[in-house]
Amino acid sequence: MSAYEWLIGTRYLRSTHRRGFVSFVALISVCGLTLGVATLIVVLSVMNGFERELRSRILAVTSHATLMGLSGALPDWRALQQQIRRQSGVEAAVPYVESLCVLANGRRLAAAKVRGVLPEEERSATGLAQRVISGSLDDLRDGSYAAILGSALAHELDARVGDTVVLIAPEGTATPTGVVPRMRRFRVVGLIHSGMYEFDRGLALTHMADAARLFQLGAGVTGLRLALTDPLKAPATVRRVALALGGPGFYVTDWTQDHANFFRSIEITKSMMFVILLMIVAVAAFNIVATLVMIVKEKQTDIAILRTLGAGPRNVLLTFAVQGVLIGLAGTVLGAGLGTLLADNLESLVGALERVLGTQFLDARVYYMSDLPAYVEAVDVLKVCGVAFALCALATVYPAWRAARTAPAQALRHE
Repeated sequence: MSAYEWLIGTRYLRSTHRRGFVSFVALISVCGLTLGVATLIVVLSVMNGFERELRSRILAVTSHATLMGLSGALPDWRALQQQIRRQSGVEAAVPYVESLCVLANGRRLAAAKVRGVLPEEERSATGLAQRVISGSLDDLRDGSYAAILGSALAHELDARVGDTVVLIAPEGTATPTGVVPRMRRFRVVGLIHSGMYEFDRGLALTHMADAARLFQLGAGVTGLRLALTDPLKAPATVRRVALALGGPGFYVTDWTQDHANFFRSIEITKSMMFVILLMIVAVAAFNIVATLVMIVKEKQTDIAILRTLGAGPRNVLLTFAVQGVLIGLAGTVLGAGLGTLLADNLESLVGALERVLGTQFLDARVYYMSDLPAYVEAVDVLKVCGVAFALCALATVYPAWRAARTAPAQALRHE
């Protein structure tokens, strides 16, 4: 590319002919591309932030992996616990008893998981102890029949600390008069607020011995919950641990399997949003076609003069390609900067907008969180900018090719 091709191309973009209409159209093309790129980056950042926040909240309140017996309860769980703790990559292994129950408080009923835990060991496996907003895990003592309810579950039952609720086990007890459901009164000694509606609405904690008596498990437990050094390697680690234990076999799950639908839906939504919002970028990019066609139409005489002075079709093509590339580059760079800036401050901006409008955009019962996190990933920014710039470069092909095909004699015939 010669210096004069760059000089002429940039001069045409600054054209003041016809009151600067061409320059105005070029500016509108840059603005449209900037908004399209920024919108796409913000949306992808919100999806990234939502995924990261969901992952961190899940890992904060749930175990990384779970090991259960194929035939039901684990009777000799203490020996298994010691073996698991000696495995590499395992930080803790704690027993638990869990079953789905119906909780009743007067006429209010709600189904939830009742999990029996050992308070002194539970702190090493999950962060539930830090999520207790009223009371403490230490209030769960053997024989006290005390329970800590999720905040949303307590609200649905209209239960407060100090009230008693009835736990109805799914299995019944055979009596001469028929099968009678097993029920037991539990005193509410605390509340849990994890920030995730799934746990706040569907979980109640009690002492493991009390839960074992309610579910008639004797000395057995439902399984062992593991805390791992690297939660992202949970599928491979828990499988390796189960194989090392030998025995008749175990049923293993991990947090990626238990919440696979969440992350799969996020990935699908992210891909679909990228394709859909890319249409905005495409529309903005192809506005460059209209801009360059107008410039080519207006500069027909100038192109003809350049051709008569010795400029070849390639030189003319490069002259107008420079203009499209500059518009695309300016719009892409500005869009990347604006999108990154908005994504980094999105949470505070949305909070301010909610306060002004007096509404809440995210319902925790639907989205599992009430704020709008955003996390900008360099890979996403590069991908968006690369696709946007490629579309802009593609949009310059036709106008530049049309300019290169200008016949000097035809253009100068009426001059």
